[in-house]
Amino acid sequence: MDKYFLKYLFKPIGVVLLVVLLGVVVFSLTGVEQAANAQALPVQPVRFAEGDNAACQGCHGQPGQITALPNEEPLFLSIDPQLFAESVHGQADLLCTDCHVNIDSYPHPPITAKDRRAYSLQYQYTCKNCHLEQYAMTADSIHMSALLEGNINAPTCVDCHNPHNQAVIHDAEGNIYESAYKNVPNVCARCHSEIYDQYAKSVHGAGVVNEGNTDSPTCVGCHSVHTIADTKDPAFRVSSIQMCANCHTNEALMEKYDLSTQVLDTYVADFHGTTAVLFEQHSPDEETNVAVCYDCHGIHDIQKVDDPDAGIAIKENLMTKCQACHPNATADFPTSWLGHYIPSPDKAALVYYVQWFYKLLIPAVLGAMVILNGTDIYNRIRKKRSSGKAEEEMLIEEVKVVEEIKVTEEDTVGKDDTAGEGDAQ
Repeated sequence: MDKYFLKYLFKPIGVVLLVVLLGVVVFSLTGVEQAANAQALPVQPVRFAEGDNAACQGCHGQPGQITALPNEEPLFLSIDPQLFAESVHGQADLLCTDCHVNIDSYPHPPITAKDRRAYSLQYQYTCKNCHLEQYAMTADSIHMSALLEGNINAPTCVDCHNPHNQAVIHDAEGNIYESAYKNVPNVCARCHSEIYDQYAKSVHGAGVVNEGNTDSPTCVGCHSVHTIADTKDPAFRVSSIQMCANCHTNEALMEKYDLSTQVLDTYVADFHGTTAVLFEQHSPDEETNVAVCYDCHGIHDIQKVDDPDAGIAIKENLMTKCQACHPNATADFPTSWLGHYIPSPDKAALVYYVQWFYKLLIPAVLGAMVILNGTDIYNRIRKKRSSGKAEEEMLIEEVKVVEEIKVTEEDTVGKDDTAGEGDAQ
């Protein structure tokens, strides 16, 4: 009885399963056919309306837009509409097609770049259409030189300024916004990460990175923005003195941090500075090994002068710096350096009073010499004039005597002639 019961129970179930299976097969075949027909249908090109980014943002404003490049790198195509609207380009009502000039309809032309870097380099000349002045500045920069020499990783405009979300940098008066100022090191760190690590720990970098202090210099404060020079260039070396002086001779700025503004004057007054200035004025392109600011203070790792490990106000640390150029320098060698301060009664008092002694002695000696020589010259002239006048008077006397003698002789001759005539008569 159980055997027959199972037989009649499973028979209708098997029929149902068979019908369902056939339905799935038929549906699958129909879907494949429809997909094939859909792929076979041509896509009608759609031309974008001029003066409107809506068509572009309709697709690219959606997250997750990615395509694969020939080397299988992903090319991310999504653009955040809000970030673009807040960017400098968005606020200027720039159109997508102003930069992507080869795209004015859908489907787009095929991407020919083999990788993301090649795709980026295709737009390296696009920025100069609007930013010709800035582009011209980059022409002689170290970045452009590296790019022209074949270094495809050398930065172009878009590596520093993302065209889709670049924030406004300056206000209407040309002053840089605080947020933009603080972001400068982060931009440079994309390529120069090791240098950034040194800078972030320096007295300059810590002020910007950790404290947000806009008084501290960022990368562009020393290297400029678009006209970045080769730091190995001799001209950069000798001009770096003025670069440091731009901040360190600013009285209002240095007063805030109790720093001397006499750094340039004291440097130029010594052997190092005098030589460097002569090179800058007469031979800026010639190599020189004379010490400039960063030879003693460091480059990206500058520390406070009283830092126990690296500050050069510490005699032992300064000694190490001196021996880099003066290997035979002894322990007392750094003592001759007075620092960037003019001697005063409170600082280097002995030097201060010796200087004053010579300031008084030298004019006194020279003044006495002038007086002595002046009086001597005066006496010589006076004597010469006196002797000349005496000679003149003597000459006049001699002339008078001669004339008197002549008159006497003439009188005598006249008398003789008269007497002779009388005798004759």
